[in-house]
Amino acid sequence: MKNKTYIIFTVIILAAFYNSVKAQQTPVFSSYNYNAVLINPAHAGYYEKTDVVMTTNGYFNSVDGSPRNIDISVNTLTRSENIGLAAGIAHNQVGVTYTTNFFASYSYKIFFHEDYKYGRWWAYDPNIISFGITAGGQIYDENLTRLGIENDPEFQEDIHSFTPTLGIGFLYNRDRIYFGLSAPNLLSSTFNSQNNTKLKNVYYTYFGYRMFTDLFEDILINPSFLVKYVDGAPLQADLNALVNYKNKFEFGGGYRSSNTLNFLAGFHLSANSRLIFTYNKSLESIVLPDTYGVVFNYRFGTGFE
Repeated sequence: MKNKTYIIFTVIILAAFYNSVKAQQTPVFSSYNYNAVLINPAHAGYYEKTDVVMTTNGYFNSVDGSPRNIDISVNTLTRSENIGLAAGIAHNQVGVTYTTNFFASYSYKIFFHEDYKYGRWWAYDPNIISFGITAGGQIYDENLTRLGIENDPEFQEDIHSFTPTLGIGFLYNRDRIYFGLSAPNLLSSTFNSQNNTKLKNVYYTYFGYRMFTDLFEDILINPSFLVKYVDGAPLQADLNALVNYKNKFEFGGGYRSSNTLNFLAGFHLSANSRLIFTYNKSLESIVLPDTYGVVFNYRFGTGFE
């Protein structure tokens, strides 16, 4: 009985998340706010000191086959402040479908207003134009035979493939505003006929603005907007807002056009680390579980001060 329930639920999940399975999954609210290098290589070396981020989502769900993902990245400047490097790995699971992406990114930055490049209390926010390139690969596994569906040729053979990835990105950051464009996986469609994965290229654009509630700049409010485009799929948009009080605690929320609400709240454990808890709720008529996640961020040196 349990196996039958798992099969039914997995089929529902695969249908509901068809576009996510067939293309690189958009990071949830927590990921692209705290781990932007996942979608844009121009963020490599963005911070003054090395930045390490781990995000998880869905691992607290009690329903087998529901979406789960974990991402880990390391982001650092080199001895030349104009060159940034980053690397990371992202693992996603939806039902019996698993994708693992790994990448290394390089960016070159052009600085403006050298006397102000070290930012204020909220972050290291240099005035820059940054160009990035990323390369890596995606391992795609679809274990269809685990479903035990007989007399259907579509479910009689597992799919296992490796696809090289190559992407580019652009970032403009000036004090309180930032704007990005990226295509982190330009090669997917090139290899479709060879590995039968039907993966598609993904394009992102996003914009954000940092503002304060008073002259003392105690509370930072950061509204942001992200758009994802995949050929053959509906345009997906995220509208979010993040509130931070002097790098002591922060909270936020947002809406995704796929009819999903996103929330987060957390606090800084020390000058160098912070812990964020996330919650995602689908408003679709299909019964999907609420999803919980965790973000852990550690920044070396003086940290977030």
